Amino acid sequence: MAVAIVTGSAGLIGAAAVRQFSRQGVDVVGVDNDLRRYFFGESASTAWNRQALEREVPGYRHVVADIRDEAAMNDLFRRYGRDVVAVIHAAAQPSHDWAAREPITDFSVNATGTLVLLEATRRHAPEAAFAFLSTNKVYGDTPNHLPLVEHATRFELDAAHPFARHGIDETMSIDGTLHSLFGVSKAAADLLVQEYGRYFGLRTACFRGGCLTGADHSGAELHGFLAYLMQCALTDRPYTVFGHKAKQVRDNIHAADLASALWAFVGQPRSGVVYNMGGGRHSNCSMLEAIAGCERRTGRPMKWSYKDDARVGDHIWWISDTRKFQADYPGWRYEYDLERILDEMHEGLARRLRDTTHAA
Repeated sequence: MAVAIVTGSAGLIGAAAVRQFSRQGVDVVGVDNDLRRYFFGESASTAWNRQALEREVPGYRHVVADIRDEAAMNDLFRRYGRDVVAVIHAAAQPSHDWAAREPITDFSVNATGTLVLLEATRRHAPEAAFAFLSTNKVYGDTPNHLPLVEHATRFELDAAHPFARHGIDETMSIDGTLHSLFGVSKAAADLLVQEYGRYFGLRTACFRGGCLTGADHSGAELHGFLAYLMQCALTDRPYTVFGHKAKQVRDNIHAADLASALWAFVGQPRSGVVYNMGGGRHSNCSMLEAIAGCERRTGRPMKWSYKDDARVGDHIWWISDTRKFQADYPGWRYEYDLERILDEMHEGLARRLRDTTHAA
């Protein structure tokens, strides 16, 4: 019996991984205690997604537990032991701003929780592939020192720069930079995952994500900008853009594309590897371009305003160079571009809003 343990299983990437691995014939055990509701409020709760998984995914087993709880995690890993072929670690506190409110909570979830999972894997399932959902925020604000050029709707990297054609690769340093406390806690976890690969020989990988998105995202003001932006567009809710003239650029990768990348890694795992993983040049937009995309789909202007105060550690321009992963796993391909992401997000969120209204 092949088993995958997925943390943060009711979240965006966790749920996509549950579905991906189940389709491949792997039994999936999800670990999620809906801390997202604690972080961002009732509207960000992932309970609806957990219910969908339990209803739709054959044999899915859900465990309500905290990844920081050593006893609970060791009991879980001991129960399945060497049947565990994959650990997909997607649970996290994901917000810059929230981390500054409760630094100890942020660090304990992101760093200590990751350490607990790595130790449980080493003790009970040492042959399992361990894939960690890291973040491009481990690079801090170093990308903001790149030579950027302002255009009408976005900033772009000077065409002469080595990163211009394909995006930022894994050679960028994570040192000597302003990270935000969130970036620090994720960098600590990232290094632990690498070290357990190099020092103990576990099969580990860090996927340093750009913007991870999709219709199943429980977007909130402090996290999940594209989903939250579409929510605001659909509900006529005001949206505030912070800094950089609303021309900051993000690459966006659909959760299903990332889940298929995780599956590819599990099929041929390596030890201690790092991959920048985002939409790359294939799928990216500025804030102004994202707003325009939402407006085209709703057929009306958004209510948005601008504040000149950029968030601490926020990137002005980020596009991932995914060629390292594509070289290691040449069978992997994008299925979603930005337009398809926005179409699906508009349809999915509109349907959820209708269902919520009817239920009320």
